[in-house]
Amino acid sequence: MEFLVEYGLFFAKAVTILVVIAVILALIASSKQRVNNQNKGHIEVKKLNETYDEYTDTLKEVVFDDSDLKQQQKDEKKQQKLERKAQKKAQEQGDKARRKRVYVLNFDGDIKASANGSLREEITAVLGLAEPQDEVVVRLESGGGMVHGYGLAASQLTRITEKSIPLTVCVDKVAASGGYMMACVANKIVAAPFAIVGSIGVVAQLPNFHRLLKKNDIDFELYTAGEFKRTVTMFGENTDKGRAKFLEDIEQTHDLFKDYVQEHRPVVDIAKVATGEVWYGRRALEEKLIDELKTSDGYLLEQAQEADVFSVEFTHKKSLPEKLGFAAESTIDRLALRWLGRLQASRWF
Repeated sequence: MEFLVEYGLFFAKAVTILVVIAVILALIASSKQRVNNQNKGHIEVKKLNETYDEYTDTLKEVVFDDSDLKQQQKDEKKQQKLERKAQKKAQEQGDKARRKRVYVLNFDGDIKASANGSLREEITAVLGLAEPQDEVVVRLESGGGMVHGYGLAASQLTRITEKSIPLTVCVDKVAASGGYMMACVANKIVAAPFAIVGSIGVVAQLPNFHRLLKKNDIDFELYTAGEFKRTVTMFGENTDKGRAKFLEDIEQTHDLFKDYVQEHRPVVDIAKVATGEVWYGRRALEEKLIDELKTSDGYLLEQAQEADVFSVEFTHKKSLPEKLGFAAESTIDRLALRWLGRLQASRWF
């Protein structure tokens, strides 16, 4: 009996060790696979006209009685037949005119503008087919973030306008700071009445622990080559000269931001709006920061009446371990950026 107990304990330990090893190997394999596949993905396209029609048809089945529904269906078939006949006649006469196409992209921006990768792929795909008679609509939500990340995102949108393809940015909730820098690239900005717009400014902040270290007899040494390689630090003793240089850098970044907005939206009074303030949709319209008050849903429904509307999304297909890994990474990133990231002496839109 004692032998069986000892054997059972040994067996349990062995199984535990094997499970731990298996988990470690699985995590390593998943990590390698994620590295190998991080640039892989595919474009998904969905015709939104069909989605809207499905919603309408579902509602009709409940609202209309049988006779009204049959008549409605008969009228729709008759209308479709007339449209096909007109299209065929136009083709026979050599008329190459076609319906306008609207390509819808989504950008949900975080502090690092992490959606840049997907945005790049989506724009590349659309530019391979879109023509000046078409339109690209970007549904944008962002409160801003790192200068270089949002500078790149705005440059990606510029690729669309450089091809003479109309670009519309729709803001339902917020496009502030770096988010507004992206939005101002568009030929038209449409925002919901209470969407937050503006915040044309730059911010940087950090604590300094020099006196705390000095009080506890802790030395901090920093070596740099170049007078302004590091202007202010978290642990060293900051000088007035270093602070002045850092403030100068912030002002230069703000000037670049203002010039960028003025270049793309010359109608705004940049001296009035580039104060770091934000405006709700209605006030933003008065300040010419936007062009129209409307939700993205309302705008796309209007477009669907006369155009074929397509949702374009670049997606990564992830395994379960990858999904769990990315979820953990996202949580860690958010916490780190919230509590530590802003402690760095970097500039933020």
